Amino acid sequence: MTILTVVGARPQFIKAAVVSHALKEAGLDEQLVHTGQHYDADMSDVFFGELGIPAPAYNLEVGSGSHAVQTGAMMTGLEQLISDAVRPDMIMVYGDTNSTVAAAMVAAKASIPLAHVEAGLRSFNRDMPEEINRIVTDRLSDWLFCPTYTAMDHLAAEGMTEGVVLSGDVMLDATRFFAARAAEQRPLESLTDLASGSYHLATVHRAENTDDPERLAAIFDTLGKLSAPVLLPLHPRTRKMVATMDLPQSIRIMPPVSYLAMLTLISNCRSVLTDSGGLQKETVWLGKPCITLRDETEWTETLQRGWNVLAGASPKAILDAVQSQPQGDPPAFGEAPEGTASSMIAHTLKNG
Repeated sequence: MTILTVVGARPQFIKAAVVSHALKEAGLDEQLVHTGQHYDADMSDVFFGELGIPAPAYNLEVGSGSHAVQTGAMMTGLEQLISDAVRPDMIMVYGDTNSTVAAAMVAAKASIPLAHVEAGLRSFNRDMPEEINRIVTDRLSDWLFCPTYTAMDHLAAEGMTEGVVLSGDVMLDATRFFAARAAEQRPLESLTDLASGSYHLATVHRAENTDDPERLAAIFDTLGKLSAPVLLPLHPRTRKMVATMDLPQSIRIMPPVSYLAMLTLISNCRSVLTDSGGLQKETVWLGKPCITLRDETEWTETLQRGWNVLAGASPKAILDAVQSQPQGDPPAFGEAPEGTASSMIAHTLKNG
């Protein structure tokens, strides 16, 4: 069996790294395609070396553009790829990016079976492009690998039960494996002069925040009022907006960091303030409080016992959330029923 894995964003490569290893162990042939949706300099040989995977076999080099332009270019490139270079037995996609939905539509039109890792996630906010991508991809998938029971329930409520598998969360596999590696290779001192426990960590990149100047200003102004410095690895989208703003001095801007570096920063911070989806999970799994700078989350499991708090862009809600303390141990979620999520996905695809 030849599996064509289509990814286009850094978090997807991290997930693919652990699944690719499991596919190889199961004797399955995988070809990795990078759509070029994320094309910053950090997508280098060093990045792939850190994850322990080879650079992608194919790079469509799509780059930026509107959702329609980007998705259309990806579909054109993928259609040509499967016609001229490789005709896979299956196409695999991750999550909810434009790369995900583009590959899903190409697979459906070419009658190639589709496997969706992280199926069943729902924010129930259709103003989010990611929500549309999730819904469409799930509808077109033959295998739907769900990270949690909640995701399975979402699919069942929409009438989807065929091909649905509770696999567990591949990001939990990645967090456990790479956090151990980060502890060995990435001491905090190589990243900042701030001591462990003396700073907050923030990331801001979603369009709902970056494309709204008032909302973005409210977030940064509030970060500047926290009692400890804030480290802010700056996403390219946010960098453009920040260039015209006067940020509080307590916010320390950093260039984008590698995955191992990010795990090191999470492990040593007081709390994480983010609008990222995956970072909410990693933060809770690593035992740190999370404040989500959004009004909803796909990862409702993280909200248990106050380990993740939805604060949006409200200054009061953000400040109250930072000062609050979780009640009890971090919630346990994302465990595979047997072994790891990655091995369960590989076993299912191999044995059908």
